[in-house]
Amino acid sequence: MRAAFPDFRLGNVLATSFTGTLSERHGNAVERIPTPQRLMDWLEVNGLAVDSCTTAQLDLARELRESIHAAATAAALQDALPADAVHVINDCSAQGRAAAILTPDGERRWQLSSASCVEDALSVIAADAISIIAGERDGKLALCASPTCRAAFFDTSQSRTRKWCDMNTCGNRQKKARFHANRRKNSSSTE
Repeated sequence: MRAAFPDFRLGNVLATSFTGTLSERHGNAVERIPTPQRLMDWLEVNGLAVDSCTTAQLDLARELRESIHAAATAAALQDALPADAVHVINDCSAQGRAAAILTPDGERRWQLSSASCVEDALSVIAADAISIIAGERDGKLALCASPTCRAAFFDTSQSRTRKWCDMNTCGNRQKKARFHANRRKNSSSTE
């Protein structure tokens, strides 16, 4: 991974991890796939390596990312899914040539076409989004409690009450802010 770019936020769910390539959406937004090469890096880390990526394919990837975010946010809020987001997700899902394969360890992996292209990888991400938004997997969509983040994430915790998209970033930031606010409050009340 390139040192000049922020680290990727990797999660257990492909589609919501992909939406995490743009973080702090309601604060100082952080774009984690600013270049075609950076998108290729993210896809490789997630087992979807591609041979090349154009600027147009990066634009398509970002359009899919924002469509997944919009649809997942609507689903988490139990609102109607945005028609344009559904259209983009469905189109990307149908465009690719990827196949689910079974590994010797009994796990499912995705195999892209022999001339792996970005559209094949995006079809896998779109299919994953469809699976979670349609409620086919055990878990629930939720929104990060951080007011600057509000990322959609897929909560697979036993109680389904997770608050943060990532405890190591948003959760820790919010806990630190609460701790410092309490310290300031306590020191001003003792004066």
